[in-house]
Order: sequence, then structure tokens, then C-alpha cells
Amino acid sequence: MKTPISIRRGTVAAVFVDLQEEHRKDKRYLVEGFADILANVQRLQEAARRNFVPLHHWAYIVDLAEARPFHPVDDSGKSAFSDKNDPLTAICHEVAPQDGEAMLVKQEASAFGKNDFGDKLKAAGIEWLVIAGVWTEACIDATVKDAVARGFRVLLVKDACGSASAAMHQTGILNLANRLYGGAVTNTLDACRLMAGDTVNVWQIEGSVPLRFTFENAAQLYAEL
Repeated sequence: MKTPISIRRGTVAAVFVDLQEEHRKDKRYLVEGFADILANVQRLQEAARRNFVPLHHWAYIVDLAEARPFHPVDDSGKSAFSDKNDPLTAICHEVAPQDGEAMLVKQEASAFGKNDFGDKLKAAGIEWLVIAGVWTEACIDATVKDAVARGFRVLLVKDACGSASAAMHQTGILNLANRLYGGAVTNTLDACRLMAGDTVNVWQIEGSVPLRFTFENAAQLYAEL
């Protein structure tokens, strides 16, 4: 259901996940509509900077010497994606960190992995996280769920996330919406307004697993979030 919320200044940070060149240049890992996603992320970043919201940029970069068990490799023996020596792991220039913004590296889906990211956010008084990036059903899903488990409220920006197909992205958002306790799903425009201190109507979960989506109605339910 849609409810009005506002976010107190000083209690929100923005987290951008895996917005790397491989998702528009490596044919194995292309993200559908990536140009539009990057444009929306730019709007979020501009709003964050304008309203003194701290930005945290994450990149998935794999070192096989430290990779998880069963990590996939290609025919040459390198990581099948995001290899540390692949220049396509660079964050896309349009959404790259600016001076003073945190550039962070992970080797797993979630930004809240084997690190102190959550502790540092808590110490800074952060309560809300604006989350955007790729892939929706993988690294976004893991990051959002871990954020909620650590007591953060997540503002999930649906049109600033994406995956290999609309179906993967939309069902990924719906799955997260069904379990987004304490947080909300919104779009880029309203996320920018919230960072500016406005009160905005956003979709928040009510009850348990309210979005019983099917192949036939998933796109419509997604549009209504």
C-alpha cells in the first residue's frame, strides 16, 4: 500500500551497487535498459550531493585467490565475471565516485559481507539507505536483505535497478517488496524528493507476502509499486 513518509536529514545514506562497465560492454553480462538505469542513478547522485547525503559506491571485483567455493571460471581459468584484471570492472564514468566519496570493493553479492560497512553506517547515525544498482535478483537482493537484517530501513529505487531482462528485474523487485520490512519501494523522482526532505507517498509492505504475483500479472503489480 502507498503511505506518506519523510526521512530526517542526517539519517540517510545512498548505496550504489556494481554499476560497472561490464554490464554494458560484456555481452555475457549486459543489463537491459542499462543506459536508463545509469541516467536515473545520476539523478539520485545529484540529489544526494545537493542534500549532503553520503554516497557509497560498491564494485564487484573477484580475486580467485580469495573467492568463495565453486566460483565459476572461464576457459582461461579466470573468474567468469568481474575478474580483478578486467578493465570492465571499472565503475561507469557517468556514476563514478567524486572526490571524497567512498569507493568500496566486494567479492560477494552483498555489500554487507566480511566488512565493517554496517557498523560504520550505524556509527554515523544512518537509519535509511537509498539503494540502487544491479543485478536486482542477485547483488541488490542480497544487499537489501542484509541491510534489513542489520536494522536499516531501505528505500529501494526500482527504476534505478536492473538485471539481464525485465522479467528478472521486475520479479526481483516484487520478491524484495514482499519482505521489505521497515522500508519502502519508490522511483527515482520520489527518492530525490525524500532526500530533499519532502514527504512522499511510497509503497510499503502491509502484512505477510501481499504481492502474490503470477506470470500474467507481475508486470502490472510492479508498475503499481
